[in-house]
Amino acid sequence: MPLRRKPALRAMAEEKKKKITVLDLSKYMDRSVRIKFMGGREVVGVLKGYDALLNLVLDETQEFLKAPDDPYKILDETRPLGLTVCRGTSIMLVCPTNGFEEISNPFLQEGEEVG
Repeated sequence: MPLRRKPALRAMAEEKKKKITVLDLSKYMDRSVRIKFMGGREVVGVLKGYDALLNLVLDETQEFLKAPDDPYKILDETRPLGLTVCRGTSIMLVCPTNGFEEISNPFLQEGEEVG
């Protein structure tokens, strides 16, 4: 005799199957965002779409180039990529570009250099 689930339990099971995202990216739609990937790459582009797995569609994408002598240092030089699809599993950080600026390190003592 097969077990039959009650309708309320069936609805709860279906809700668990749906993928929900922690981030609400709808407020960044059609706005410029900066993306950092695993492996160190960084891009800036206009967010055109996303899904629950954090796959992103960016337009007018610019990739920041790395310094040839130091692979961890990002330069201000960019190269255009155009329309891109960014796989969600490789994304580490998504942040809006408005209000994104570099500030001096408040913890450095006088005479110290950032290395």
